[in-house]
Amino acid sequence: MKIISPIGHRRPRLEIIPLIDIMFFLLASFMMVSLTMHKNRNMPVNLEGAAHAKSDFKPDALTLSVDREGKVFIEHNAVTLPELRETLLARLKTNSGMTVYIAGDRETPHGKMINVLDFVRGAGVQKVAFTVKNGASQ
Repeated sequence: MKIISPIGHRRPRLEIIPLIDIMFFLLASFMMVSLTMHKNRNMPVNLEGAAHAKSDFKPDALTLSVDREGKVFIEHNAVTLPELRETLLARLKTNSGMTVYIAGDRETPHGKMINVLDFVRGAGVQKVAFTVKNGASQ
């Protein structure tokens, strides 16, 4: 015996509205995440760690890298101190409150780091900071 349902037979449908909502949500999420990412354009150095470090990145800042021999780099380009002075003075003309971050290799002698810091301060930069890893040194 065949039992007939009182509810009419309907073909299954694929609801597309919820899928569009999910796609817009994912698009908005990826856009927000990409806005918080920044491009690190300095030489890879083995940074020293600091237990109480916090992020203070500014997109218009200049990052200098100092390797273990004491060579100075700006965005993977080795520069001499006179070239560094020209770059700093040109950047200071456009932005007088520019921040300079100095990233030194863990094995860079302290004297080389102080020489670069003193040189940057001598060029007229008031805001200078050292880049460190977040967490205790290992």
